[in-house]
Amino acid sequence: MEAQITSTAQLPATRAIFRRFKQTSQLPNSLKFRSLSSSTCIKCVRSDIKSNVPSKRMFILGMGYVAQFFAQDFLNDGWDVSGTCTNITKKMELEKKGFHVHVFDAFHPEWEILDIMSGYTHLLVSVPPFENVGDPVLQHDDYLRTRLVGGNLRWLCYLSSTSVYGDSEGAWVDEDYPPKPSNDLAKMRLRAEEGWSKLGHDLGLSTYVFRLGGIYGSGRSAIDTILKKEQLSARQKRRTSRNFTSRIHVADICQALRASISMEFQSSKIYNVVDDDPASRAEVFEFAQQLIKTRWPDLVTTNDTPLERTQATGGEKRVSNGRMKKELCVKLLHPSYRSGLQCIIDHMPDPI
Repeated sequence: MEAQITSTAQLPATRAIFRRFKQTSQLPNSLKFRSLSSSTCIKCVRSDIKSNVPSKRMFILGMGYVAQFFAQDFLNDGWDVSGTCTNITKKMELEKKGFHVHVFDAFHPEWEILDIMSGYTHLLVSVPPFENVGDPVLQHDDYLRTRLVGGNLRWLCYLSSTSVYGDSEGAWVDEDYPPKPSNDLAKMRLRAEEGWSKLGHDLGLSTYVFRLGGIYGSGRSAIDTILKKEQLSARQKRRTSRNFTSRIHVADICQALRASISMEFQSSKIYNVVDDDPASRAEVFEFAQQLIKTRWPDLVTTNDTPLERTQATGGEKRVSNGRMKKELCVKLLHPSYRSGLQCIIDHMPDPI
């Protein structure tokens, strides 16, 4: 992004080339992501060469829980939204929900999907890393660049995790805190952040990394776990040892995504997307149980006693959302798990 034409003698020729190509949106690759002068930024160049492209076209790599919520919200707002899943069964499930999806398995890729993706203006990446592989899409980095350069993309956001911070012994961390991931999955997350940020930078896109806290919402909350009488997984049981876990309601992730899209062009930015109230899993489940008993006093669950806290085993941190609130002007719908869970149960039908 720092590359500029440094010789003033070059400027007339450069401007002539730009005038010749800007009507066809085919600016040469050597000039496409450079400033025409010290006072002309990349944003101005891209807005000119993309001026005839519809601005509300979103492509989503990985139509998981967050992406489906986001896609539905943007479809309701008149966006053209499409995305990917990894198999035909998932595709059929998503199509029943009204989503337009393509099957894309990064381990056996059909690269015409990238040609489709390059025609969109916004790209949301919601693909988790895989053990011993890392980010499955970025393993094809060179091919990805070849297919996307010169396309219509303007904005890219990679959904990451606060796990990249590792353990700060319960201290508050912000985006300037040096990441020190403590497990392989978190290390792969950090490498994926770096990979997508570099790709966005090289393509001249407005690029964001969102480090998400523990995601919850309708159908995916402590209330749902209790009502479904699900046994906690080994990973969930390990989380009960933590005194602090930062969380975020899916509706507030959507708010942050919308805010970043409305921002002026910038090269790259990282935001912690979390609420104001990091709390233990035991505390959250205890509150969820109270809500259930208040609404359905006669309902018997398998989780009538709060989860017991055990000695902390690492990953202790409280994640600050100050930058998100200040720069993206996000006013959280659910600043605490308490309002988030209350909203979920208020809109929940009576269990059968």
